[in-house]
Amino acid sequence: MTEAKVKAESKLLANDKDVVTPGEVLAEGMEYLPSHGTYRKGERIYANQTGLLIVEGKVLKSIPLAGVYLPKRHDVVIGKVIDILMTGWRFDLNCPYSAVLPLKDATFDYIKKGTDLTSYFDLEEYVVCKIIQVTSQNLVDISMKGPGLQKLKGGRIIKVNAAKVPRIIGKRGSMISMIKQATGCQAVIGQNGLVWLSCEPEQ
Repeated sequence: MTEAKVKAESKLLANDKDVVTPGEVLAEGMEYLPSHGTYRKGERIYANQTGLLIVEGKVLKSIPLAGVYLPKRHDVVIGKVIDILMTGWRFDLNCPYSAVLPLKDATFDYIKKGTDLTSYFDLEEYVVCKIIQVTSQNLVDISMKGPGLQKLKGGRIIKVNAAKVPRIIGKRGSMISMIKQATGCQAVIGQNGLVWLSCEPEQ
């Protein structure tokens, strides 16, 4: 079969930003590729969740309109300290599973045995961290080593639907940059639906 014939038979049946439902046919033919929230069966690509269809070139994916955040490796998230362990800290990541920050991933400092760990991160404090591992048993490890990863001081935390985070950030950060410029606020958006804002009330 020639390339021209494949393209002629390939057809997009839904538009970018359409709301799609499970089982809905999104495209026919082999030219389009399924991604998150979609799957191929034979010559067709279907939606497997209710969501917003995103068409990126020939790749089709859907962003869920609702649902809890599920941790993924390399996600940058905002977490709250909920327990101090012998070998690190336990964090709430606004999801069904808590995460552990081991001593070795918490700081570049050498931490002596018996050190008061609250001097680094105390209960109820928030941090920007990165997920470095999610096991098959949903054990989550995080790290504070990396650009932009920090303890958050002051400001306030608000919760948004984790599915809406890509819309808040925008393409290549365009939307959040516009918000920061318009308001003069400092903001950190966690992939887990937690947002840190620091600004004066009038902003």
